[in-house]
Parts: sequence; C-alpha cells; structure tokens
Amino acid sequence: MGTTRAGQLVELGRMAFVEAPLEPLRDGDLLVRSRYASICGSDLHVVNHGVETEPDQWAPGYPGHEGVGEVAESRAAGFAPGDPVLVVPPVPEARCFAELQRVRATSVVKLDGPLPPIEQLLMAQQLGTVLYAGRQHPWDVAGRTAAVIGQGSAGLFWAWSLKRAGAARVIVADRSTSRLAASAGFGADVTVDARTEDLTEAVMDHTGGEGADVVVEAVGRRDTLLQSIRLCRLGGRLFWFGLPDTNELVPIDFRLFFRRKLTAFSTYGAQSEPGLVSFRVALQHIRRGEIDVRPLLSHVVPVEEIDHAFRLADACEDGVLKVSISF
Repeated sequence: MGTTRAGQLVELGRMAFVEAPLEPLRDGDLLVRSRYASICGSDLHVVNHGVETEPDQWAPGYPGHEGVGEVAESRAAGFAPGDPVLVVPPVPEARCFAELQRVRATSVVKLDGPLPPIEQLLMAQQLGTVLYAGRQHPWDVAGRTAAVIGQGSAGLFWAWSLKRAGAARVIVADRSTSRLAASAGFGADVTVDARTEDLTEAVMDHTGGEGADVVVEAVGRRDTLLQSIRLCRLGGRLFWFGLPDTNELVPIDFRLFFRRKLTAFSTYGAQSEPGLVSFRVALQHIRRGEIDVRPLLSHVVPVEEIDHAFRLADACEDGVLKVSISF
C-alpha cells in the first residue's frame, strides 16, 4: 500500500515527522502528492491549545487544510494523474501536512491553463475563506472606515478585500513589525503596533472619537474578541473571523455591544460551498495579478522540520508573515 512522509500531532504543543501508511482510496477519492502546505492560525489553536480536537483525530497530515500539489492517483471522474490542484478539505478530514494525502475530489480545485508558480496559488485557500465570509454578509463599505485586528494572512486578505470594496480608510493592528510593514501592500492606510500602542485610542483618534464603521477580528484571541466591541461606532458592524484560542466560553461586553447598537457576524464553511466558488475566485485574483501574495511566502520549511515550523509560526518573529511546508 505504500507510505508517506507527514507531520503528525503527537501531543498538544508538538508535531512530529513520521513515515505513515497510506489510507486506501475509495470511489470519489484522489491521492494527491503535496508540493506545499501552509500553517493557518487555526492550526496553531488546534495544535497548541487543543481547540475542537481529540486524539482520535490526530491522523498523519492533520490538521493541515491549505495545500497544493498534483494528482498521483484518481478514483474520481474529471481528474487524472499529473493534474495540478488546490486542496481545500474541511478540517476534520484534512491531511495537507502529508506528502501523499487522500482527499475527496469535491475538496479539490483543478488548476487549468497558464499558472503562476504553484506556491503562490497555495494562498488561494486562505484568501478564499475571506472572500466566502464577505459574500455571506456583504457590506457597503465605500467611503467608510474599517479596522482589522491581526495581520496574519487572513487579516492581510481582509484589509485587501475591504480596500478593494471602497473603504476610505483601513486601520490595521498586529504585534509583528514585519506584518505591519507588509500591510500597506494589502491596502492598509494606518498601522498600529499592538505591543506599544493602544488600538482603541488609535481608532478613536482616526475617526474623531466615533469608532470604525466595520471591525474585523482576524486573530481569534479572547482579548482581541473582547476589544473588537470597543472599536466600533454606534450602529457599527463586527465580523468575528478568527477561531477562538480556547474551548472555554469567551466573554464579551454585552452592555457596550447593546448600547452601541452593534451587529455581529461570524461564519465559516468555504470548504463546503457548492462548486468551491470562493476558492476559484481567489485563484483568479492571484492569476490576474490583482493581489500580490508573494510576501506571504516568507518562510518555507521542509516537512521533516514541521515541529520547528509550528514554533516559528507561533512565535511570529524573524520576519515571519506566514509559514509553509515543503515536500
């Protein structure tokens, strides 16, 4: 049956490099030879904090869900060995940290036609989730002020999407100077270093004391989820995009939420969207050069060093924007 090189969660806080047996293919499956996979912020919450996971889910390759590669074997119509693909599985079934991964054909987008370097197309997974979220709750942001907490790949893509939709001012915050330096290229007008500056004060200073019209929390931390409410103007809108870093209840200031007449949204599920439309749109943005994702390929680490890769992504130092795995 063969084996595959893979990263595997072996205990909370530790990924290990393993050689693991391949999972047998079923009708409708593909065996994909991974070229690259990326570490998502939600992966850090799963691996380091045990968020929404149990040991019986810790298969080789889990919880990687951002991948690109080529079809090695097909049990599904429309796919043949050698086809380049974007792999976007739902997390419980995700195996993108494996060099050879079994995946349902319905969780794959074939990459046809002239292509940029395939590692750039890897970023279509995260961009697609942002586009999907925005399409579920479309806002008219033209001429308005938006604030984005967090400038990891999701936060950078939110800044880009909001600016592209016409936001007059996009205020972003992060604790990483390298991410803040990159954010201007994704549409940020104002950057706030959360280590040394008070984000609430900064947003109020740039909005005449009113607050932002739209606030996106793209970190998934208890403190930033709570803080997001304070950044919104009266009648403003919140999007809680980040997966919380805990299985415990997350407190909010409901009195302030109530008195400011806020509306909040949260959604996920781009991987289950019929036709994987949002991922296809993301791929087109990258193909056409409408967004430059090359800065996000800041650190690429071989799968043999996957535990180091996770520590690098978690520390977010040394110029890290996003950490990817190579095979």
